[in-house]
Amino acid sequence: MEGINAKYVSQKISKTRWRPVSHSSLQQPEVFATGAWDNEDNTVSLWSIGNNGHSGLEDGFDGDPELLCEHKHEGDVLDLQFLDQGRVVTASSSGGVTIFRYNQNHQALSVAHQWSRAHHYPCDRAPCTGVVCSSPEIVTVGEDGRIIVYRADQEGVIRVIENADSSTIHAVTYLRTTEILTVNSIGQLKMWDFRQQSSSPANILSLSGDRVPLHCVDRHPNQQHIVATGGQDGMLCVWDVRQGNTPFSLMEAHSAEMWEVHFHPTNPDHLFTCSEDGSLLHWETSSPSDMPSFLQGGRNVSMISRSAMAPAGGNQSLINAWLSGDSSKGRLETTHMLPSQTLSVNSVDVLGQCLVCGTDGEAVFVNRQVPV
Repeated sequence: MEGINAKYVSQKISKTRWRPVSHSSLQQPEVFATGAWDNEDNTVSLWSIGNNGHSGLEDGFDGDPELLCEHKHEGDVLDLQFLDQGRVVTASSSGGVTIFRYNQNHQALSVAHQWSRAHHYPCDRAPCTGVVCSSPEIVTVGEDGRIIVYRADQEGVIRVIENADSSTIHAVTYLRTTEILTVNSIGQLKMWDFRQQSSSPANILSLSGDRVPLHCVDRHPNQQHIVATGGQDGMLCVWDVRQGNTPFSLMEAHSAEMWEVHFHPTNPDHLFTCSEDGSLLHWETSSPSDMPSFLQGGRNVSMISRSAMAPAGGNQSLINAWLSGDSSKGRLETTHMLPSQTLSVNSVDVLGQCLVCGTDGEAVFVNRQVPV
């Protein structure tokens, strides 16, 4: 596939994230972090796709991502987020939450702070499954059903919602600065308002019927009431958290668990999903109106039959109306972004025109020319 560069890294990659670029510059990201899992020794690593001083892409993709630095990580890296340009936060299967500091001058990672048993059962550790940051605040969720709030500059924890969930919380994201969303293993999307002292969610939305576990969640960057989730059945769900308590759109996306979903941060007509089935999809709404088709009204559920899917590695697009119920209103194109894969694509991140994903095939794929 054109523009895709594969780097084999000899460990299974569970998470990958771009280091943020400063808002003032229009530069493309150059550094990304990866977290490993299911290896004898797991690490957090930083990589560069820098142009070595060359500007532009006239000389094409000039070489592999280059390892800048790495640090041993206790347990599997179950989530990873940049707190800011100099700090990375990880969630561990051992229940720990760690802030790593990136020293650019020495190209080194060091542990800045650690909450070693943040998530736990009465007699054992509980995996910390998700982390989200809004510097200096950090929020984590876990298999123990806890939600924990920290500040990067303080030793202790700021707040714990002890029994936030009786099932595993799989992922968390901010809705607004004082509100978060969590998804759990029984198909629920919960909204939490930190201004309330209550340990109950402000709202619960759920998949009707069979309680399929939800694994990932992302919020539309401009329209904060629009949320996308993915789960065990590979379905992509789009929700409007202001109204109703079920998704207003369901799309068959993958044939196995969807591990991550991401709206493009500055061009949210584009959405990216990755899955246990080995595929990475780029969803694009080509809608004539200013509003992408999946935000255009209607409670109808439009389904895409899986037989219409492009085969993995096939580059033909799948075109279908998405949610609008009227194909003249808006079309949806889905493109497979990876050559045919067999092993799980665990994580994807996109910033500017750059996309990175990590797989159980011990490979990291980078595309620096994503058409967004």
